[in-house]
Amino acid sequence: MTTELHDYFLAPSTVGIAEIHLLVVDDDKELRNLLGDYLRKNGYRVSLAADGGSMRKSLAEQSIDLIVLDLMLPGEDGLVLCRNLRVHSNIPVIMLTARGDETDRIIGLEMGADDYLPKPFNPRELLARIKSVLRRAHTLPDTEEPKNGRYLHFAHWQLDTVTRNLRAKDGLVVALSGAEYRLLKVFLEHANRVLSREQLLDLTLGKDADPFDRSIDVQISRLRQRLGDNAKEPVIIKTVRSEGYILSTEVSLN
Repeated sequence: MTTELHDYFLAPSTVGIAEIHLLVVDDDKELRNLLGDYLRKNGYRVSLAADGGSMRKSLAEQSIDLIVLDLMLPGEDGLVLCRNLRVHSNIPVIMLTARGDETDRIIGLEMGADDYLPKPFNPRELLARIKSVLRRAHTLPDTEEPKNGRYLHFAHWQLDTVTRNLRAKDGLVVALSGAEYRLLKVFLEHANRVLSREQLLDLTLGKDADPFDRSIDVQISRLRQRLGDNAKEPVIIKTVRSEGYILSTEVSLN
């Protein structure tokens, strides 16, 4: 741990939200403890775990709002843990790794991670990302109620918000990547409302849109393929010229 990085962890505290419970999973004891101290000073309740076994124990015994998960863990690595977590939970996950490989980042997001931060990092950036991910997890327009049921029904599809799978009326099950699930969930929570590219980027990735960023268009194209929505004449996710996209169907839950 460099002196400069250690000093960042001792930075003055800011106002946080004490009832939010974070779980930090990292086998580096010094970093794990420093992160715990830093996040507590910023107002959060924090639990610590060194591996997958202790992570599962914490999840079984406590209510966790967000997990900071190291990729390189002994035994089960962070990718395996994140993938298994997504089978039964939507707890937000921020992945940490000592490797800055773009492929690792993509795989982490595909496994269901909500964000990704390479080591070494400024803990203030991690704090900002935690706030951003938590904000995205609870972002809904003031005029809408959150859809809290496990199953969301739309068109001829059912989305299971626990397993993150799509099921068609004929029984066909479609597994979604983390990015596809987040995008579809945003559309379902804002059905029949036009969403701009900027709004979609903020709600799914928590970042400001670059005017030349077309990643959302690519994701929507892939999502349409998953839904069997004709790209030339889509009926579920429609393009609104010069404005954005709209999920043009009713959504029900149970």
